[in-house]
Amino acid sequence: MKLLVAGAGGFVGGHLVKKLIELNYQVIAVDIKNTKDWYQKSDQAQNIQLDLSVKDNCYEVTKNVNGVFNLACNMGGMGFIENNKALCMISVLINTHLLLAARDNKVNKFFFSSSACAYNVSLQSNNNVTALKESDAYPAMPEDGYGWEKLFSERMCNHFYEDYGLDVKVARYHNVYGPCGTYDGGREKAPAALARKVITAKKNNIDEIEVWGDGSQKRSFLYIDDCIDASINLFNSSINGPLNVGSEELVSINDMIKILESIGKKTFKKKYLLDKPKGVKGRNSDNSLIKKTLNWEPKYSLKEGLEKTYLWIEEQIIKNAK
Repeated sequence: MKLLVAGAGGFVGGHLVKKLIELNYQVIAVDIKNTKDWYQKSDQAQNIQLDLSVKDNCYEVTKNVNGVFNLACNMGGMGFIENNKALCMISVLINTHLLLAARDNKVNKFFFSSSACAYNVSLQSNNNVTALKESDAYPAMPEDGYGWEKLFSERMCNHFYEDYGLDVKVARYHNVYGPCGTYDGGREKAPAALARKVITAKKNNIDEIEVWGDGSQKRSFLYIDDCIDASINLFNSSINGPLNVGSEELVSINDMIKILESIGKKTFKKKYLLDKPKGVKGRNSDNSLIKKTLNWEPKYSLKEGLEKTYLWIEEQIIKNAK
């Protein structure tokens, strides 16, 4: 089976290509970034630099493929998505053009990576969290910019399934983290950013780290290996509606810092920056539906995943300092 992975040069995409190759799929890996800048590159894949917001490019790379994984979008942590709403929404071109190309080129399956940012923000306004089930996306009021693009693209997928019979799969990812991804530069998410801060403060004998917000914000975080496992299971299933792909292990930012401090074997003072982007107050994944339909649940605890992430980021920082 030949599969296209769009966004293959990104964090999730790189891990996905690697796993699909291990499972003996033929993979066309595409990303807008130069291949030398990809987080991971599998030599067994056909690696292509291409802008998939251009319609003709989508038609070209979907010829003679059996399935599409669309992970391509402009995104990052809260600092990025709150300050680049237009850029995030332009990603709708990628999904629209890939859907059209998949329909016209008779592609069998189409996987879209959505996000927990598609959920109604009014349900996430305090840190006394009720886990979000799939139906909680409506009535619609997602996070501005990035969340709206994801929800609109979900609707596009649904209508291509209803109107054209395209076998679509939609995964709502909840805060995926792990090695081989962004950990600095502004697009990194909380686990990588906080791990980097703890590592660099320890390395430089600094006794304080900066925290965006007051640290009471709560989230659940999904380790990358679990994300890839769930995504491939969903792709190979008969499920078409959106599914939460997340962990139900809820944690505050302050508690995550404590875990990272225990891994690094050093504690720090906290400088809380209340004017920085911090996202919704609280959000957790209700995994009832994915457990019921796919018999799936995460294997990695947050501590196990953070240990692997911390060690990888530490390795990169040491390597880059040489």
